[in-house]
Amino acid sequence: MLDAEVRADPVLLEPLRTTSWKFYVLIAILGSVVAWGVYAYSWQLRTGLSMTGLNDRVSWGVYISNFVFFIGISHAGTLISAILRVTHAEWRRPITRMAESITVMAIIVGAAFPLIDLGRPDRLLNIFLYGRLESAILWDFISIATYLAGSLLYLYLPMIPDLAIVRRQVLTGRLRSFLYRRLGRGWTGTAIQKRSLEKSIGMMAIIIIPVAISVHTVVSWIFGMTLRVGWHSAIFGPYFVAGAIFSGIATILIAMAIFRRVYHLEKYITLQHFRKLGALLLVLDLIMIYFTLSEYLTAAYGSESQDVIWLQVLLEGPYALMFWGMIGAGFILPAILLVSRRSIWQIVTAAVLVDVAMWMERFLIVVPSMVTPQMTFSWNQYSPSWVEWSITAAAFAGFALLYALFSKFFPIISMWEVSEGALEAAEPEPAIEGTTA
Repeated sequence: MLDAEVRADPVLLEPLRTTSWKFYVLIAILGSVVAWGVYAYSWQLRTGLSMTGLNDRVSWGVYISNFVFFIGISHAGTLISAILRVTHAEWRRPITRMAESITVMAIIVGAAFPLIDLGRPDRLLNIFLYGRLESAILWDFISIATYLAGSLLYLYLPMIPDLAIVRRQVLTGRLRSFLYRRLGRGWTGTAIQKRSLEKSIGMMAIIIIPVAISVHTVVSWIFGMTLRVGWHSAIFGPYFVAGAIFSGIATILIAMAIFRRVYHLEKYITLQHFRKLGALLLVLDLIMIYFTLSEYLTAAYGSESQDVIWLQVLLEGPYALMFWGMIGAGFILPAILLVSRRSIWQIVTAAVLVDVAMWMERFLIVVPSMVTPQMTFSWNQYSPSWVEWSITAAAFAGFALLYALFSKFFPIISMWEVSEGALEAAEPEPAIEGTTA
């Protein structure tokens, strides 16, 4: 189908044509939170990490928890979208771009936290000057950079036809018109262009799956290859990957609900989309329950002295409320809600609980292991300061801000894929040989 023949639904183009005052209010609020986070970071940059709750014994805290969380939800987009494309799941078409854009936004936000935690960002140059291939941190740097580059390309390729459609069917200013023209790359929708595009998307979908899996596996190795109680575990690789997909699906569901309501996309994002992703979320929930039980039961059964102390900190110590809240409200309750999946609010409520629980799970992986004494020293203490909480709030606000702006510059639903899917569904099935009309 030629691009000139594609007439996009006005509902899909409306967010690009008009902007309500509510959107500007939202941008102002999110921008203010981000600005406060930038101020907090500038304060930290001037005075050093002494402004945080970190110390010589607890060197990782909220910043690294946020890093693992955002890198985790980034798997939503690229990995889930790629799997759905490779398996030719037709119901994927309205949600792929939402998922793919989550990946890019989450990587951008998440990748900033190691620099924030570093205290001296100028020391990032040491990775290039003195980096050692034996270091898991260097592996992490390389894998995330590769993942970001691949995810940007994977997001961009399916957008090319839509950019050409928007350029021709939406009246925009000079800046946006230039942007669409440059990014559209002269797309006209010829058969040759279409075959080349589909081949490129197919190749990227296959490539990005192992890249995404390797990224969170490498993130887990930063912990698993450290001889510290609660971290040194071979299960961390699959545990982190499963948790990443788990939180990623939850984030997609939340984004779908918001855009469906705000942009009136009920025609495209239906209850069936929520139910299908809800079923995937339920499967990942059960897998996470299994991994969590396996991890803590193994430590408890061995009853080594350090493991016992670490488990006491989690189960009945200062982090018990967060731990049991994660188990009950973050794993068990969502599973109960997802069994029936009768309504959208039920599925989205489960998704919100899952995302909150997965942030707590990241915090519980990082902090309790850091505060548990590794030798006969006194107990360590860690309490995040206002600087850390301000930067954390700015990170979530920045993620939402990038996502909101993206939806105003680019179609949040892949118009050409939806149109192509509708045409394929409308085509009559070929008659079976030997039958009569």
